[in-house]
Amino acid sequence: MAADASRRPGRLGVGIVGAGRVGAVLGAALRSAGHAVVGVAAVSEASRERAENLLPGVPVLEVPDIIERAELVLLTVPDDALPTLVEGLAQLGVWQAGQLVVHTSGRYGTAVLGPARAAGAIPLAIHPAMTFTGMSLDLGRLPDSMFGITAPSAVLPIAQALVVEMGAEPVVIEEESRALYHAALAHASNHLVTIAAQSAQLLADLGVQHPDRMLGPLMKASLENALSSGEGALTGPVARGDAGTVRAHRAALEAHDAPDTRQAYLGMARATALRALERGILTPAQGEAILAALADVPGGSGPP
Repeated sequence: MAADASRRPGRLGVGIVGAGRVGAVLGAALRSAGHAVVGVAAVSEASRERAENLLPGVPVLEVPDIIERAELVLLTVPDDALPTLVEGLAQLGVWQAGQLVVHTSGRYGTAVLGPARAAGAIPLAIHPAMTFTGMSLDLGRLPDSMFGITAPSAVLPIAQALVVEMGAEPVVIEEESRALYHAALAHASNHLVTIAAQSAQLLADLGVQHPDRMLGPLMKASLENALSSGEGALTGPVARGDAGTVRAHRAALEAHDAPDTRQAYLGMARATALRALERGILTPAQGEAILAALADVPGGSGPP
């Protein structure tokens, strides 16, 4: 059974289900805040290695044993696995009344923890809005990050306190807004990686020896400017209304064997042109010319 937390005010026995990049790092952060990590479930060799590096001395246990020992259960499994895991453990009867059950999925709020809540557990959704390497350097990034948290109002302060203890800033996200919240983060983070990889591949195909060194200063400056100045920082041929340059880009991409990059470029250029039009960065005539250059017809000469 979980120990009575009132005997150790503020200090909890933490069990981690899933020693992936997120689970191991957050477990280490909670340990640094004074909580005791009582067990970790780690199946793969990579997970076991992360647990050994970030959580030395913590025993690797079966999931039911972790839940039996823990006052706070941290579920850091993939999104699609979370509902089945929670329901399966409820069928085993292992959830305990008063136990904190925390998941780190961006997609879900606390409704997915309903089977645990029905057994008397306290559901919390705590999602770190950052990307993880699974190494100790992630701990140094936590103080600069925010966590999207969702919880019943009566226990929301618990979720907030846990995030603050890990050095980050909590931001409340309503249950019904979790999917849109997560889409915003995935669009900013995951697609940035794709764009960087596609651009680096084009440069490598041209014979550039160090694409990362060429793209790094440009992308870092663009990101910093975008975060500080919004779309006022927008530069480039679309923002200038240089339809001829956009047509040249399109022709070059069509001649190069990289269809995914071509489609990404055209899609992002269209989105950029439409937003620039809405905000008055482009005149209607400039916007029409840019959209015509990007239209889905040979040569880009058809109507937008």
